Amino acid sequence: MYLSVKGLAKSFGNNEVLKNIDLEVNKGEVVSIIGPSGSGKTTMLRCFNGLEQPDKGNFQFDDGFTVDFANRLRKQEILRLSRKSGMVFQSYNLFPHKTALQNVMEGPIIVQKRSKSEARSEAEELLAKVGLKDKMGLYPHQLSGGQQQRVGIARALALKPELLLFDEPTSALDPELIGEVLKVMKELATENWTMIIVTHEIQFAGEISDKVLFMDGGYVVEQGTPQEVLKNPKEERTKQFLQRILNTT
Repeated sequence: MYLSVKGLAKSFGNNEVLKNIDLEVNKGEVVSIIGPSGSGKTTMLRCFNGLEQPDKGNFQFDDGFTVDFANRLRKQEILRLSRKSGMVFQSYNLFPHKTALQNVMEGPIIVQKRSKSEARSEAEELLAKVGLKDKMGLYPHQLSGGQQQRVGIARALALKPELLLFDEPTSALDPELIGEVLKVMKELATENWTMIIVTHEIQFAGEISDKVLFMDGGYVVEQGTPQEVLKNPKEERTKQFLQRILNTT
């Protein structure tokens, strides 16, 4: 077991976004979260790395680090939580005034206080890994959306996180660019990275995942293997969602 989540709840004002979420993530496991817009998927992902603080619930990591959200987290706890994960955002979130190489180097230098030479060497390797060896000196506006997102993936990997978080990484991309990002993610899945992916790419979720969660209205309605959730769902709400998404009857 890498991470155990118990009783996670989060509200924004009167809007209860997450309702008593339980989840277990094993080391090296790929977990995909699917569901309609507004179901709480992104909020849950942001709770995992400290961008949002839940109202209650707890995290237990395999190294003994436990976070209890019944109490307001101290700054050190939030920092430790955020350092466990690397986040790939829907809208890339690259620094526009920095090159692809500089974007990937930024975290290791600023956050982890690593030397520029070490950070540069690793950034070059990672950009080559995601197929951007010849684009290192270009700025975000000179790259396609798919290329920018691959820089985002390299930037997350540069922090050597225990957990990779993907927030709908292909939703801002034109259809022909989606494949190049999914290809990189499939390669990462074969390398034993622990990954949690919020996605609308149902077929991709079925191919890559060890576990799939279907969320609706702030609840985890159903979870299990891709075969169980995507091929043989038990819950009527899951069936309705998949029929609409996949245009099946």
